[in-house]
Amino acid sequence: MTVTPAASTPSTSASSQPDAMKQLSSNFSTFLTLLTTQLKNQDPTSPMDSNQFTQQLVMYSQVEQQIDTNDNLKTLITQGTSNAASMTTSYLGKKVSVTNGQASLTNGSATWTYNLKTLAATTQLTVSDANGKTVYAGTGGTASGNNTFTWDGKDTNGNQLPDGPYKLTVTAADSGGNTVTNTVVSVGTVSQIDMTGATPQLIVGNMEVGLGDVATVTN
Repeated sequence: MTVTPAASTPSTSASSQPDAMKQLSSNFSTFLTLLTTQLKNQDPTSPMDSNQFTQQLVMYSQVEQQIDTNDNLKTLITQGTSNAASMTTSYLGKKVSVTNGQASLTNGSATWTYNLKTLAATTQLTVSDANGKTVYAGTGGTASGNNTFTWDGKDTNGNQLPDGPYKLTVTAADSGGNTVTNTVVSVGTVSQIDMTGATPQLIVGNMEVGLGDVATVTN
């Protein structure tokens, strides 16, 4: 059981943050210098209109607040990502039920459980590969409740396909031709955690699973 750490890359947003504040401070300092000079040299009989430089001061204040807001938001995102990664490691070695229809074909075998809300007259099973291409089609059980389908990894022509993630789609109808609602679940053990992407991914067999696709976790 291993954890794949996130790649260490420099953060563009982090490095640009001090630069943005530094540039703003420089511009503000220049603005104050020019303003002071103008006030010193203004015609007492025709004083400057204060509206313009008041608006400038407000603008600088708003920009500074926006930079601070962006910095605080970045900090919150970093903390959230760190907490998610820490929580995800607790899945290592646990069995999870995956609800996105995918299962891992391992050593030429993949198993799904599909639940039919009511008794079906016909049930069509379709297996597609990682590219969405249909590789197998056949009929399945029609009983109400849970039905198990174990696939041997062979396509419709009997050719053995390589191990990897495959998705099962179930289409069922009752005797009146009405669609029967169904859900598809597979079960596997989490062997690794991939943290190299934007969000942690569970490695189950030969597939990556997002936390949002996990329904239950058991020892």
